[in-house]
Amino acid sequence: MSSPPVKPTQLKRGAVGFWHAVYQSVSYMSPAGDVAILLTATAAFALGAMPLSLVIAWLIYALWLIVPYLFSQEIVNAGSYYAYSVRASGFLGVLTLWYWLTDNFTCAAGFGSLGLATVLYYINPAFYHIPYLWVLFAFIVPTYGVILAYLGIKPSLDYAMYTGFAEIFYIIIASILIIAMVLPHMSLFEAVEPFTPVPVKGAWSLIFFGTVFSILDFVGLGTATTISEEVQNPKKTVKSALYIAWALGGVALILASYALTVGWGINDMSSFAASPDPGFIVFYKYLGPVGWALLLAFVLNSYAAYGVAKFNSVSRLWFSTARDGLWFKKIKADSIHPKYRTPYIALIWYYIAVMVMALIAGFLLGPFNGSVFLLTIDGLGMIATHIVANTALTYYKHKTVGLSRKDLMFYLTYVIAPTVASITAFVVFFYSVYPLPSYPFNIAVLISIGWFLVGFIVAWWYSKYRAEILKHAGASYEL
Repeated sequence: MSSPPVKPTQLKRGAVGFWHAVYQSVSYMSPAGDVAILLTATAAFALGAMPLSLVIAWLIYALWLIVPYLFSQEIVNAGSYYAYSVRASGFLGVLTLWYWLTDNFTCAAGFGSLGLATVLYYINPAFYHIPYLWVLFAFIVPTYGVILAYLGIKPSLDYAMYTGFAEIFYIIIASILIIAMVLPHMSLFEAVEPFTPVPVKGAWSLIFFGTVFSILDFVGLGTATTISEEVQNPKKTVKSALYIAWALGGVALILASYALTVGWGINDMSSFAASPDPGFIVFYKYLGPVGWALLLAFVLNSYAAYGVAKFNSVSRLWFSTARDGLWFKKIKADSIHPKYRTPYIALIWYYIAVMVMALIAGFLLGPFNGSVFLLTIDGLGMIATHIVANTALTYYKHKTVGLSRKDLMFYLTYVIAPTVASITAFVVFFYSVYPLPSYPFNIAVLISIGWFLVGFIVAWWYSKYRAEILKHAGASYEL
């Protein structure tokens, strides 16, 4: 597939800088929001080995970031993983997009909408006894996200950047304080136990299923690529932003997961997962009402910033596919707001889709189970997306420069590292679906598998009957 000519972007070139790109990624992963809700999902399976699941997921994600790191130095396109994969192969491009749609629809609904609804619904017993109050809460994150994303990339990421710095700083300092209070009362064996499979009696399947949710803690670290058409000096800025975001997010969440585990009690983590807002309970126990109130403030901010980053990212992905003439054709290629330079039609359609998904899952399963159900689909979908994107990187290099070179570093970078990343991802996937989790999450797994299988048919059809469109998709927009 020959590379199409470089084209001028319709988005606002050079609108944001390096730290904006970093916090597009960090805000998407929502560190304080993870402390409030998503770590609870990890603990439900990994129990006292929750920090081990976090470390595994963090290292796996480091490998997964190789793809956007390398591709972003060659292709500047808001379509991100879709654009990268389609430049390698039309089939792989459609497959990547199809699998990534699981995250598009389920994460914003499961984490952003129902996640915050769960946090607020259970934070006060009075709320719990008001029927369907969670529905009102479910609108907060998507509505805030779509409004700020609509008003422009710079104001939305200014907000994410400044509040994000404070959020990461608070999580790290608070976690260190909690750990410092607990460790003097523990033996050396007890102190390191959360980083071993001992708390789950060696059941690696539980650790790996917990890793699926831990991977969700880091989902979004690669989304600095979705604003690449709007970043200053994108081919240099984006690649650096990816691993700075990875380091900041990893340090904050691993410290927090360890603090919550030892603060709650390594052998009592089954009750952690069953308790209302256990993160708040631990912070109140060790840091008092001030620590609790600060966590609440940063959790609310974290969800809001996540909404902004999510709507920034997905709207640009959908706009990119519409611009290529592939999908989302209702989002016309010229549907950029004349004043704010944002893909506003994509934002509106995405907002509607998120709310429909959130309300359906919430009414059927309740806000918490509905959230975990959607996040199960999301976690498996993101694993599949990265496996395809890893394959696309190797195939892309094979087509553009060949793989006959004897340069060891070349093979490590473009063949071995992506292959290892895919193998580790497949191991996590396997242990996540076999044996099937309990009802209703087994249904989520089966839905995911069915979606993946259908994706092969869809990708084959497009590569055969829409080959001309795919041939010119994924262009670099730099001028």
